[in-house]
Amino acid sequence: MRRLLLLTLLLGTVARAQDAPPATRIDSPSETDKLKGGCFNLKGLPDCAEELFTGQPVHVAVGSMPAQNGFGAGLAYVGHKTTENWRNSWDADAVGSNNASWRAGVYLQFVHTPNKPVGVSFGLPPKPQANPSELPEHTVFGLYAQAISLNKLTYFGIGPSAKVTGRSFYGMTQTVIGGNVVKPLYARLNASVHGEMNGRFVSLRASRGQPSPSIEQLYTGATAPGLASQPGTLQLGEGVRIRPVLAADVVRLDYDVSYEQFVTPTNLNFTFQRVTIDLDHEFALYSKTTRQFESRDGNGPDDCATDPSTTSSPCPNPYVRNLEGSVGIRFFTSLAMTPGGDAVPFYFQPTLGGTDIDGNASLTSYQDYRFRAPNVLLFRENFEHSIWTLPVGVTFIADQGKVALTRGSFGESGWLHSFSAGLTLRAGGFPEVYLLFSWGGNEGTHTIANVNSALLGGTRRPSLF
Repeated sequence: MRRLLLLTLLLGTVARAQDAPPATRIDSPSETDKLKGGCFNLKGLPDCAEELFTGQPVHVAVGSMPAQNGFGAGLAYVGHKTTENWRNSWDADAVGSNNASWRAGVYLQFVHTPNKPVGVSFGLPPKPQANPSELPEHTVFGLYAQAISLNKLTYFGIGPSAKVTGRSFYGMTQTVIGGNVVKPLYARLNASVHGEMNGRFVSLRASRGQPSPSIEQLYTGATAPGLASQPGTLQLGEGVRIRPVLAADVVRLDYDVSYEQFVTPTNLNFTFQRVTIDLDHEFALYSKTTRQFESRDGNGPDDCATDPSTTSSPCPNPYVRNLEGSVGIRFFTSLAMTPGGDAVPFYFQPTLGGTDIDGNASLTSYQDYRFRAPNVLLFRENFEHSIWTLPVGVTFIADQGKVALTRGSFGESGWLHSFSAGLTLRAGGFPEVYLLFSWGGNEGTHTIANVNSALLGGTRRPSLF
């Protein structure tokens, strides 16, 4: 019911009168004035929804909790302070779901925005940037503390041979305290380097009263590494990312290669490293687009401002006037390296099937968290197109993936397949909504309704694995 209410309010934004272009919209400085003017008459419903779910400094925070844990709702507080060389923002939120799971976090962003000196140069003018539609990259420092408690997660075992009959349930609380930095490297490729340092504190618990047994009734520390104890973990990460836009804004690439180190000072048996390669290719069907869906490093997860260098910047308009469509191809792999005798705790292993603990969909015809292993491989092809000029779109997705216990054993199991069709909603700064019906695996069909836990344009929350 809550998802239906949110979807109704978001769809209401497409009915906004388009007689005033976005550049001429004048925002009231008072959030209270906006609510009074929009929430008490039918004509103002789109403005009311926009203010309720994206307004500043306070708005309603909504989004799907990790799969099996319901829909979360709460409040978010966003603030900004801009100085001569810095644009600082803070973002705090807390949500609870219908199965008593919850998440709370504080996120600080410090964006370096120095004024470029004015000078005189000779010779030919510099070549334009490869992506003139994007804002210039800025160095961003982030600090955050996030705690999440989940009462219903599933575990089927590890590796490609895990059976449906091995399903069990468990609960988990994880606290992540850390920081990150993103440093621009090469403007023509929108290239940057990034690093992070996190302290991760995990606590597992039984989950009884579910359709299958609690995890400790079927598994031990040998068959579910990390079940017996969950030591505090220091996680370091470094990576390189490029986001070039080519061929008159038709070809968009998003490449990210990262290397992570997980160290458990009190239990060296869970020390490991991980390499992640994520290569995303998007080919626009039209050369002129009006929406940007990528997360912005200078924003918190509840902030959809478009310009990190100004004192206040509204979210994008919740409607569009151009047709939009794209074809995408994605390659993703995560590979673990463990010293002799060590193991990757099962709660830090990536999963394929349904959606994972971070809300990423893959092999969606299978159950959530269905296939888990230290090493995963995924190929995806997708098509998405808006319906008329609305921010509502249709999508078709094909996934092929597999998991492996070791990096060299991918060839020992066959490919898993899944196909999906559904609807997407990407309206201004509202959370992305998608509804998928999936089939094609050998374990039946699966319907997924998901509301992103971050606003469009907001940065991603710290990963839970």
